[in-house]
Amino acid sequence: MDKQKLPGALEMIAQNPEWRAEFIRQMQAFEKRIATPGIDIREDVTGPLVDALHSDDQVVRKTLADGTQLDFLYRSKIARDFVMSEPEMPDHAWEPQTSRLLVNLAKRAKQVVIGGAYFGDQAILVARQAAQNNGVVHAFEPNPDQRKMLMHNAKLNGLTNIVPRPEGLWDNSSTTLKLVGFDSFAHPEVTSEGGSDGFQTTTIEDYLKAAGVAQLDLIMLDIEGAELRALQGAAAFLKRPAGEAPDIVFEVHRHYVDWSRGLENTDSVKLLTGSGYQVFAVRDFNSNYDLSRQPIELIPADSVYLEGPPHGFNMVAVKDASVFNSAQYSICKGVSPKLLRHKDPALHHPLGGL
Repeated sequence: MDKQKLPGALEMIAQNPEWRAEFIRQMQAFEKRIATPGIDIREDVTGPLVDALHSDDQVVRKTLADGTQLDFLYRSKIARDFVMSEPEMPDHAWEPQTSRLLVNLAKRAKQVVIGGAYFGDQAILVARQAAQNNGVVHAFEPNPDQRKMLMHNAKLNGLTNIVPRPEGLWDNSSTTLKLVGFDSFAHPEVTSEGGSDGFQTTTIEDYLKAAGVAQLDLIMLDIEGAELRALQGAAAFLKRPAGEAPDIVFEVHRHYVDWSRGLENTDSVKLLTGSGYQVFAVRDFNSNYDLSRQPIELIPADSVYLEGPPHGFNMVAVKDASVFNSAQYSICKGVSPKLLRHKDPALHHPLGGL
């Protein structure tokens, strides 16, 4: 057998849009038929095959159920799982429950800060919602390729309320950072070098003061380990009373956060609870997965199941938890925030089942 023909065969599929779409449908069907406990078929089998149909510089367009259009570079798991979404027109691009949560919180927001806006996978949805309040989204993205794509997607969707920023959110406005790693896996590190790879920091407080913004309603941070520093740079806003302090959605990851003494004792959670916040982990797939019929499940910070290899998930902090007193939300305890199709359903699936 001539295995050297495999790249050519995949290239033929990649060049024909109808063949490519059908190949992806077959991969989705394969995942359903071959689902095996303990094996992540998407990561180990079907995902790499779909990756082989795309290049890093390829721009793909997807349309969401509400008509939102998103163009994106095929450079990450975010791109791949978005391409492989079911339904073909989903209600989100990435992290279904976090996306819904952000849109819900944006319903009462006029001033939003997003750190790690990427190509707009969640920022565009937040901006569409905030626009109904004449709201503004200050979107920080130091990666120039992704910031350019964010600006493109804002124009594509007729949004004029996104302010793209190249700085990195930090606890001071005088540090130079660089991104280490590729695309969505890149994390910021302090550097003494200038040049095209370096970018300046700013605090949320300094930036908003310079912009003439006195009130902040929502913060979203996905900045690969810089979340604590960004929160420290917003301390004056965090200290404000309920009704004036911003709601906050932020990522934690075991690579950057020591939760060996419990999530409630991590520096970021202690900063927030010390400022009067109630903090919850968000149960979510780190993927594109249809959870539109499921409530958003939240776990109090002191009741989170954290065992397993290093992993990350999102958290939400509010000063008035009554915002979650509706059928859209469910408070649960003793389970993992990391939803995984191939792991123990009692810990890693929504409590209502998939």
